[in-house]
Amino acid sequence: MRGLFSFMLTLSILGTVMTALVWYVFSNRNVQPGRLRHKSNIMNSGPVPSRTCKGCRDTVTEKVVERYSHSWKKQEDKFRNFRSLLSNRCHGLTKAMVTQANTPLGSKVVYDGEKRKPLQVTPELFSTFAKENPFVNTTWDTCSVVGNGGILANSSCGEKIDSAQFVIRCNLPPLENGYERDVGNKTDLVTANPSILMEKYGGLQERRRPFVESLRSYGDSLMLLPAFSYGHNTPVSLRALYTIQDFDSPSRPVFLNPEYLQSLARFWQGQGLRTVRLSTGLIVASLALELCANVHLYGFWPFNKHPHRHQNLTNHYYDDRQSKKTVHAMPAEFDHLLRLHTQGVLRIHLGECTPTASPGCSSKMAWASASVSGFSLPVGSLGSAMPTLVQHNTTSQTQKPWAGPNINVSGPSGLGQGASEDPIQGSDSEQRTKHRRGNRRRPGK
Repeated sequence: MRGLFSFMLTLSILGTVMTALVWYVFSNRNVQPGRLRHKSNIMNSGPVPSRTCKGCRDTVTEKVVERYSHSWKKQEDKFRNFRSLLSNRCHGLTKAMVTQANTPLGSKVVYDGEKRKPLQVTPELFSTFAKENPFVNTTWDTCSVVGNGGILANSSCGEKIDSAQFVIRCNLPPLENGYERDVGNKTDLVTANPSILMEKYGGLQERRRPFVESLRSYGDSLMLLPAFSYGHNTPVSLRALYTIQDFDSPSRPVFLNPEYLQSLARFWQGQGLRTVRLSTGLIVASLALELCANVHLYGFWPFNKHPHRHQNLTNHYYDDRQSKKTVHAMPAEFDHLLRLHTQGVLRIHLGECTPTASPGCSSKMAWASASVSGFSLPVGSLGSAMPTLVQHNTTSQTQKPWAGPNINVSGPSGLGQGASEDPIQGSDSEQRTKHRRGNRRRPGK
């Protein structure tokens, strides 16, 4: 009995001590005035009061603009090396678009965006493919690639964009009703996302004339359709092609090659980009690097604050509809493009274009002298110098590759080796710009 009593007494004392210890520990977890919490608690404690982080919202954009703000000069050797690497991996000049040559009758088309049974190329499907590659033996000296970012609103960059020999636009953007001043109206290639055809034009299942009338702004440009990204994109893309043919529209529909998209995705993955799918902007910018000696990007700004004026920006220059952030990694893509800008491979234009007395815009832009820190994604090495892609005959500013024989043209002066000046719009380009404002008919064959 005495032993049992001692054991019970010992347990009672230990219990009292443990209770006091637990109470002491928990009572001291409360943060006392003037004491700092552990770092992990700070990270998980929710938003930091604005009074302690005044101006923090601009930190990222400021660091980006800082990287961007240094004077730009084209580095011809780096441009050639990057374009050679891109061309050898992706072959955009010959494979970017589906043609009867690269996708023969009886072959199979493999969708690049989903695992499904390959699509057999039947005679009917084969007849919809372009007979010839529009880029064979053709490159341009200057190209404008126009994104739809809200940064283009009130930019006055329309003349500067239109001064390029070849202009690429994304997803059927509006060019009229006052937008011309900021984005121009010249178009040589425009992409058309099937989701736009579904939402704006009912998938072309009912009235089709509104769709055809909306294409007038783009004249006889190529219209690039991702018909074979997903299975549901094929029927609506074919209906777009048939509609254009039925209404005798001058637009030239062509299909984006899924094999090219797969190669391009692997290429950018090798450069360190991590994303579910490449955006349309990055796809056409990559294509432009193979097609053009001097690539200029406009409307590529993935942030909601203006880099100079710091005001809020809409998602697009024409609306504030948000993109699917789970699909595209816009800031990460911009980081890679910004690296190419700083290396002198291509040129990104931010801010406003300053008008001059001469046609086009001055090469000096009202850039913000700031920059963005923040995201810095690893980018793979550009590799050793590879055989340079041979630049073939260039087409004139008034002629398209599908309109007839090529004409040798020397590009605008100041855009050659290591040039930093922007193209000046010549009289031919002015006439073409005016001509595009009307409703042009299909060129004669």
